[in-house]
Amino acid sequence: METKQLTALIIDDHPLISEAYKSAFKYLESQNNMYYFDIHVKHNCDDAYQIIYQYATTQKNIDVIFLDMRLPPSSDGKILSGEDLGIQINELLPESKVIVSTTFNDNYRVHSIIRRINPDGFLVKNDITPQELVTAIEEVLTTPPYYSKTVMKMIRNQVSSDYILDDIDRKILYELSIGNRMKKLPEVIPLSFAGIQKRKRQLAKIFDVDSNDDRELILAARDRGFL
Repeated sequence: METKQLTALIIDDHPLISEAYKSAFKYLESQNNMYYFDIHVKHNCDDAYQIIYQYATTQKNIDVIFLDMRLPPSSDGKILSGEDLGIQINELLPESKVIVSTTFNDNYRVHSIIRRINPDGFLVKNDITPQELVTAIEEVLTTPPYYSKTVMKMIRNQVSSDYILDDIDRKILYELSIGNRMKKLPEVIPLSFAGIQKRKRQLAKIFDVDSNDDRELILAARDRGFL
C-alpha cells in the first residue's frame, strides 16, 4: 500500500502540548504505513498566519491542522485568537482538515466555535489522552468529524439563547480589554455610541455581570475564552 505524505501544522502556545500532538502523529506513522507526516509547529498567531498564507499563495495544502483557541492576538490586532485564525484557515486553505483543541467547555464558546469554524475535529483538552489524539487524527483524515465527549455533551445541551458573539461583539471586548474607553469605541467600531452600549448590555447579560462594570465583563469574557 502506497504511503501518503501529508503536511501537518500544530498551532499551540504551550510547547508540551505541541509535543503531545507531534507524538500522536509519529505514533500513527509507526503503527500505520499509510501515513508519513511533514510536521510544522507554530506557537502564535503571527507565525501561524505566515505559514498558512505561504501555503495558500503557493497553492499547496496543509492536510491537517491542530488549532488551539487560546492564542495571543496578532501584532496588528486583526487576529484576536485561534477562533479568528480558524476563519482565516477556512478562507485560505479550505481543503485543510482543522482539529480545534481548547480548555473551554462553555456552551456559548463551543457553539460559537462550531458555527464560525465548523471544525473537522473538536477536542476539549481535559478529555485528551494519547490514544484519543491518535483516534482523532485517524477519524478526521478518513471519516470526519470527530468530537470529544465533552463537546458532544455541549452540543446536546443546547444553549438557552441563539445569540452568538459576532466579530463586533468580540471587537468591543478586545478594545475594552486593552484599555480603550467606551466613548472612544465609535472611532474604531462601525457603530454609534448607543449601538455599542446596546451590544455591551447584551454581552453583560450573556456573561451575567453588571453592565456598568467593564473590568468584570472583561474578566468574564476572558474566563469563557472570548479574549
